[in-house]
Amino acid sequence: MVGNIAIGDWSSRFMVAAIIQGLLVTILTLSIVIGQMYVKPEVSRVIAFGSAGMWFTMGYIMYVVVGVIGVAVSALFYHYLEHTLTAAYRGIARYLAWTHLIMMNVGITGATWLMMYGGYEAAKVMLPVNVGGLGLTAAEAHEVLAPLVIPIAAFIIVLAVGVVLGGIGFMVTYRNSMKTMRIAKR
Repeated sequence: MVGNIAIGDWSSRFMVAAIIQGLLVTILTLSIVIGQMYVKPEVSRVIAFGSAGMWFTMGYIMYVVVGVIGVAVSALFYHYLEHTLTAAYRGIARYLAWTHLIMMNVGITGATWLMMYGGYEAAKVMLPVNVGGLGLTAAEAHEVLAPLVIPIAAFIIVLAVGVVLGGIGFMVTYRNSMKTMRIAKR
C-alpha cells in the first residue's frame, strides 16, 4: 500500500493515464485557440473548409472520446473488478492489463494526432492563397494525406489489439474472481 493506493491498482493507473490524456487535450485545445491569432491559415478555417480538414476534426473528436473518456471508462472496469469484486490481477491477466494500458494510449494518441496533423496540412494546401493556403486541388491535397494512411491504420490496430487484450484480461480476472467466490461460499 502506497498512501491510499494499493500496489497493483489498475484503476488508478488508468485514471492517471486519463488525466495525462486530458492534460494533453487541454494543451492542444489552448494551442488551437491561441494559434487563431498567430498561425496561418487558422485551424478554424481548416475546420470550416471541411474536405481534408475533416481529418483534423475527426482526429480531435476521437482523441477526446477514446483518448480521454475511453481511458477513464476503462478505469471504471478495473475499479469494479479490483474494488467491488476484490479480484486481483495475477499472472497473464496482469500482463494483459499492462498491454491494454500501453497499447490503448499509444494507439489512440498516434492515430489521432497523425489525423489532426494530416488533416490540417492537407486542408491548408487546398485553401485559397489569400487566406494562407496554396489553392491546390483535392487530388493534390490527398497526396499530403496518402503517406499518413498506413501509419494511422497501424496505430488503430495497436489501439484495437490493446483494447481486445484488456478485455480478455477483464474476462480472465472476472472468471477467477467468480471461482474464488464459489469456493468461499462452500
